[in-house]
Amino acid sequence: MKRTYFILTLLLFLMQGRFYSQNLTQYVNPFIGTAKTGHTFPGATTPFGFIQLSPETNNFGWDYCSGYHYEDSTLIGFAHTHLSGTGWMDLGDVLMLPYSGTKIRSEYRTRMDKRTEIAHPGYYNVSLPDEGVNVELTATQRTGIQRYTFNNLGSAYVFIDLQSGLVGGKDKLKTHVIQSKVKIENNTRISGYVETQQWVKQQLYFVIEFNKPFTKSEFLDGDLQRKICIEFANDKVIEARVAVSSVDEEGAKLNLKEATTKTFEQVRTEADKLWNKVFSKIRIEGSDDQKVNFYTSMYHLYIQPNNMADADGRYRGADNKVATSVSKAYYSSFSIWDTYRAAHPLYSILSPKADGDMAMSMLQHFDAAGFLPIWTVWGQENLCMIGNHAVPVIVDAYLKGLIPTNEGERVYNAVKHSLTVKSWYKYDWQLYDKYGYFPADINSWESVSRTLEATTDDWCAARLAKALGKTDDVIFFEKRANYYKNLYDASTNFMRGRNSDGSWLSPFNPIEVTPGGSGFKGVYTEANAWQYFWHVQHDIPGLIALSGGKKRFENKLDSLFTMSSSFIAVGSAHDISGMIGQYVHGNEPSHHVAYLYNYAGTAWKTQALIPQILKSQYQNRPDGLCGNDDCGQMSAWYVFSVLGFYPVNPASSEYNIGAPQVSKAIIKLDNGNTFKVVAFNYSKTNIYIQSVKLNGKLLKTPFIKHKDLINGGKLEFKMGAFPNKLYWK
Repeated sequence: MKRTYFILTLLLFLMQGRFYSQNLTQYVNPFIGTAKTGHTFPGATTPFGFIQLSPETNNFGWDYCSGYHYEDSTLIGFAHTHLSGTGWMDLGDVLMLPYSGTKIRSEYRTRMDKRTEIAHPGYYNVSLPDEGVNVELTATQRTGIQRYTFNNLGSAYVFIDLQSGLVGGKDKLKTHVIQSKVKIENNTRISGYVETQQWVKQQLYFVIEFNKPFTKSEFLDGDLQRKICIEFANDKVIEARVAVSSVDEEGAKLNLKEATTKTFEQVRTEADKLWNKVFSKIRIEGSDDQKVNFYTSMYHLYIQPNNMADADGRYRGADNKVATSVSKAYYSSFSIWDTYRAAHPLYSILSPKADGDMAMSMLQHFDAAGFLPIWTVWGQENLCMIGNHAVPVIVDAYLKGLIPTNEGERVYNAVKHSLTVKSWYKYDWQLYDKYGYFPADINSWESVSRTLEATTDDWCAARLAKALGKTDDVIFFEKRANYYKNLYDASTNFMRGRNSDGSWLSPFNPIEVTPGGSGFKGVYTEANAWQYFWHVQHDIPGLIALSGGKKRFENKLDSLFTMSSSFIAVGSAHDISGMIGQYVHGNEPSHHVAYLYNYAGTAWKTQALIPQILKSQYQNRPDGLCGNDDCGQMSAWYVFSVLGFYPVNPASSEYNIGAPQVSKAIIKLDNGNTFKVVAFNYSKTNIYIQSVKLNGKLLKTPFIKHKDLINGGKLEFKMGAFPNKLYWK
């Protein structure tokens, strides 16, 4: 008996060891999202890395926001900076393409052998059959490394294109570079500077170091000197190391040092270890397909924001001045309209120090720009999207203790100033306070969406003011947080555009979709009335009361998910994708909506929806994302929802219970604690919660606190095939 017990114990120990020691990078498929509208890229990068070294199959137009489309069979080269999953384009800097032959060419596009294409966290490989070259890519935090293996006879060439970049139209390829300077330092090193204007105006300094001397270099564009061809004599293996900086050439050369003494294989191995360290923060039990979707989602989550500080902490701020970060971290690529919803709450759990550093970067941006960031690229503001959702991010970080307590007044000043002083073009705060909403007939575009999203920011400001004992400001911002009620039209049961005289904007069609932007007169942002009705994340009980009570609210939710998915598009409707009824999972305003049944007393309907959304909108294939990944927000939704909870109000320090999609998950927290999620009897058919215990105590409501998670413990679900309609009634 003792011997049997010993063997069982040993087997359990070995199984647990395998559970904790697995290399999780094997479950990442970087090609997910590289087809259709996912706009991700398959190249080499590190967690929050400054370098994103990836192939480009084209460099202009909405389909090429990341520079790559999986269906393409040719490419133009490999560039060092990219955005992941965005709805607009920029970067694509320092494009390089190797080829072999007997002469310098003027056209640069070549076939790639898709059968040889490999993508792995921190590594990419492809063969170019017409050139007789195999290309491998890897990266450190600030340096990209390319290894070219030439198989043909004759000279080896490398084309370097500094004019190329990811732009909106082909015509802009010739004009987006404002100025540049390139220097051939010696026969192994090229350095330089490029200033461009696309989504933002940016300055990029670079240094390229080859491991072999080149025998010839030639500029192909005359005095512009932005297109260079260099020749190597019969060298079979050539490596190019490229470092970039927003500050100066010395910064780029300093950044290059982090890779100077390491071999290609050492860099690749270290990148793999960095990614595995990230993935090891959560261990799940599930099928291989589940693991691929889950860990690829974590991968996409951690591609950005990007720490763009040089190795010495210097960076170029929003005022175009060079500053130094004491922590040597300064983050950019903030798609905050998207990521405040779930990505930042997930960072606060998995990488609290980084989330705190991101919040401090937002404060540094405020110091330079005069308002908290809206959407930043390369440290510069592009003012894209609506709201100022750095507010929920920075308030949440401060209240979770991720920003030093003595920074409270600085945080509050940035929040209040950004929400009350007219400092950017979409918000006239005097108009907002005069009417209690943005009138549709005055500065009209996106008036409903701008009002609703502003009220969420106001609620966050009130919460921070309360924590800091600012009573008068609590009253002011709480009043504003209720402005959403001024746009509720009881006759239609929708949030509707309203004119300055109080009349409703007509005609009104709740399925009419308008894109965002000042060129369109629609009152919703990338959505229609059905999708924006629910955008009161900070006060769902208030929305329920406003709209006629729980039953009417539930019925409206039912209609949202079951009605026809047809809509009327005014202008572009790129972002309306992943539809279930009028629910749009491919765009962020809908992301919290499936969890709202919790507030109506019918949580079991949320439990039925979550697996449906996960199965239909996330699949292990290049076109497996139903919309832009949006800098990790789509992926954050997946990770949270698989674990069984989600931040409906992302600045509330509270999570809604959904329905776990794996039988076991273990979150290893940075403070040394462990939070376990266990779903007893879970299966593809047993999707309904029968009961939930937190640390052995029955949960009486479908919510848990952030502190419950961070303190460590166990969340235990008992699952079944039929809904327990009386639980959390």
